[in-house]
Amino acid sequence: MVRPNRTLVGLAVPVLFSLVAEPLTGLADTAFVARIPGAEPVAALGVGTVAFSSIFWAFGFLGIGTQTEVAHAIGRGDRDHAVKLTSLACALAAGVGVFLLFGLMPFLRDLSALLGAQGRVDGLAREYMFYRLMGAPAVLVSVAAFGALRGVQDMRTPLYVAVGVNVVNVVLDRILIFGAFGLPPFGVAGAAVASSFSQWVGAAWSLLVVARRIGLTWHMRGAGAGKLLRIGGDLFVRTGLLLVFIGLCTRVANHFGADEGAAYQAIRQFFVFAALFLDAFAITGQSLVGYFLGARNVAQARRVAEVVCLWSMGTGAVLGALMLAGQDFVAWLLVPPSAMGEFGPGWVVLSLSLPVGALSFATDGIHWGTGDFRYLRNAMLAASAVGAAHVLLIEHLHPAHAMVHIWLASTLWMGLRGGFGVIRVWPGIGRAPLGRAA
Repeated sequence: MVRPNRTLVGLAVPVLFSLVAEPLTGLADTAFVARIPGAEPVAALGVGTVAFSSIFWAFGFLGIGTQTEVAHAIGRGDRDHAVKLTSLACALAAGVGVFLLFGLMPFLRDLSALLGAQGRVDGLAREYMFYRLMGAPAVLVSVAAFGALRGVQDMRTPLYVAVGVNVVNVVLDRILIFGAFGLPPFGVAGAAVASSFSQWVGAAWSLLVVARRIGLTWHMRGAGAGKLLRIGGDLFVRTGLLLVFIGLCTRVANHFGADEGAAYQAIRQFFVFAALFLDAFAITGQSLVGYFLGARNVAQARRVAEVVCLWSMGTGAVLGALMLAGQDFVAWLLVPPSAMGEFGPGWVVLSLSLPVGALSFATDGIHWGTGDFRYLRNAMLAASAVGAAHVLLIEHLHPAHAMVHIWLASTLWMGLRGGFGVIRVWPGIGRAPLGRAA
């Protein structure tokens, strides 16, 4: 990689726009639902989106593991294995999605209660989750297909698909939430129907491109199902810990009241937005690190890691400054009037924490590229134990300005993850794939 900065940025830009396009679906839903009177609809949307983000993220290994393994295969020149692995991942994603569709229906009340929803918020959240389940297979197939495409360094197709999905969702939001063309207003449920339909459009589009760009086959013997499932086990535990922490924060915020729940939902939407924005460098770094390790070029992989960290932290600082400047506009767009007092202080904490968060996202991408999934699992275990203890203390002490304390605990959680990620490369503790002796 003669020009590492240019190479990274050139590949990261389409990833950036595809990742930014994806959370715009959630932001659009929140902006429309915020126009429904009362704080309860936005709080219910927050419960529903956290639940489904948690469920879908728990199976993120379908994309992460596929991207890493496809990148390794392409790096060593084994395209046949890449085709088999891609086919296996897409088939597994479809099967898991169907299982979730039918398996979670009886537990929607439990999910809502687990996240602290009460009264009208509980009813609206369960209605939203029912319709969102209809898109579960489509979401997971898209995750696997995106991972395969990024593994062959096709960063543009996921961008086109994500933008298309978002456009369909926004158009349907306006029609289904408020009613149009003879349809009655469906409120929060309308946002869920719009999201599920648009995800099915995206899944069909993604599979068509994968079939042309990489290839699909029913002959998947030798695809490495055992290895993919082992990767999935480590990532499932790691992602589960991440989601437990985010879910705990959501639960505590909702226990403080509907205003705190609505404020947390608005801030969390931009946290997800910022995280996926910064993940552009992490995902690009994952593909490049995986490719160079597949080609047995550890020096170049370490160089990629350095560039990814520097670009991520710098971008995090710029993004935080822009968020501070745009605070009033975001509050007007997403926050019910009664929740304004809780929103502002929490927003400031999140904005200032973004460089710290950027480093944690960057090192995640680096270690995904190396296949160091067990280390990431253990690092997440340690960070989440400390962060969750702080959030539970907040619930017990019930301090004023709950959003400040919840987002300070989140900053500590991200800082610990970033620290563990850095020391695995510099100096390279343990059996580090990117250690100088590797």
